[in-house]
Order: sequence, then C-alpha cells, then structure tokens
Amino acid sequence: MSSSPYIFEATMENFQQEVMDASASVPVLVDVWAEWCAPCKQLMPLLEKLANEYQGAFRLAKVNADEQEQLTASLGVRNLPTVILVKDGQAVDGFNGALPESEVRKVLEKYVELPEEPPYEKAHRIWEEGDIGGAMEILSELNKEDPENLKVLIDLAQLKAETGDIETAEQVLESLPPEEKLQHQAKQLAARIKFLKQSAELPPVKDLEMALEQDPKDPNALHLLALHNVLQEKNAEAMELLIRLMQVDSKYKDEIAKTTLVELFEKLGSGNPDVRTYRRKLYTLMH
Repeated sequence: MSSSPYIFEATMENFQQEVMDASASVPVLVDVWAEWCAPCKQLMPLLEKLANEYQGAFRLAKVNADEQEQLTASLGVRNLPTVILVKDGQAVDGFNGALPESEVRKVLEKYVELPEEPPYEKAHRIWEEGDIGGAMEILSELNKEDPENLKVLIDLAQLKAETGDIETAEQVLESLPPEEKLQHQAKQLAARIKFLKQSAELPPVKDLEMALEQDPKDPNALHLLALHNVLQEKNAEAMELLIRLMQVDSKYKDEIAKTTLVELFEKLGSGNPDVRTYRRKLYTLMH
C-alpha cells in the first residue's frame, strides 16, 4: 500500500465516502487493476507518479479487481486496467488499457488543475531538460528579488560558466564567504569552472581515441579523454578512464588522476551511484 496521502485502496465499504462523496471536493481517479495483469503494472507507477506530482489536486483510488469483485462488477468493468475519473459524484471520463503519459495527462487536464510549480524547482527542471536560457531567466528574476540567496547566485554562476562566461562565474565564486566555499554547491561550481577552463586546450576526441588504440596505457590520452567525458556529462566513463590512469601511473602529473576523481566526486555529490562505485575503486587502488 502506498504511503502517499494522495493514493488509497478503495473497497466496497469505503467507496461511497472516499470516492463518490469526496469527489465533490477533489476529483478521484479510480484505477481498477489485478496482480496478474501486465498492463496494470505498467500503468500503475505512472498514475502514482502523477498523483504525487499533482499534490492532491486529484486522488488516486486503487481497486484490486480480484479482492473487490463486487465493487468491480458494480463499476461495469470488463477489461483491465480500467480507469474512471469521478467528479462531483459522477463518472466524467476514463479509459481502458495502459495509455502513454501524454494521453493520461490529457484526460486529467480537462478536469484537474496542475499546482503551480515553485520557480526555483521549475528553473532546475527546465535546466535539466536543456533550456539553459529559460532557467537563467527564472534564476535572474529570483536573484533580483533576493540578492542574498546564495543558492540562486551559485546556480546563476554555474549557468554563466556553461554558456561560456567563465569570468563572471569565477567572480561569483571568489565573492562567496569562506564558509560558503566549503559547501557542496560551491565546490560543484569550482570543479565545473576548472574543467571548462581545461577544455579550451583539449585536442579532438578522435585524436585521443586513436592514441589509446596505439597505446592503451598512454597517460596523457587517458587524462585528456577523461576531461572530454566530464564536459559531456559522461561521468562514469570519465571516472573509468581516470582509474585506468591511476593503474598505469598513479603519480602522473602530481597525481592528477586522483585529484580529478576527487573533484568529480565533489561535483556530483556522495549520493550519486557512480561516485559510490568509483570511490570504492579509488580506495582499493590507494590501499
């Protein structure tokens, strides 16, 4: 059973109160499913995701067809999954089968209003989707409203760096209080600036790959190709190359492989699964 406040198990006993009566205040999406039904298992995670995303703008009622045969029959269900949207005590819409997310959203949008997304969260979402300009516009507005918000300021600096304005990003980094420079977000910015500055001197990827074909232990090619991967957000590939460099020559360029790995760990954060994997590999090599 889901721990979400927006999702509940509907039964014959609670259906009138929790679905029909409650739908006068909040629309209820009824999902009739069964354990043996593969499309049901495909659809349910999507419906649960949307229920949480809408933050209570609608509730999701799950009806187990095998356990609630009487309720399933009373709803006129003939195929699984069957989804029914109830509003003001009436079934106003619905569908059968596992529809794609875009189609489910179309059904919801006719009756349910998506809660407004907080600007900071929206900026990060569209940033991850590749809309750098849109994210910068939102964060710039937030910065005007609250110039003392260092999280917003550092994010703006990160975006400036990614669009080529490394000078401004460095100025922001230097302006931060000493204690703030020790925080994860500032360390991410510092690492990003360093990688971007190094990128201006990198030879083409193809040249480096050819060098490694000729000599798989070429330390310079391993190092520079790892930097290329960092800039392309291919972090696991970068860390693998840096581990290979340590195995070839751990002292190369004043232990540059170890230093770069640590900077990458700081950039990505300890919660990143690749960081956990390669931190263990680094520890094994060092001990």
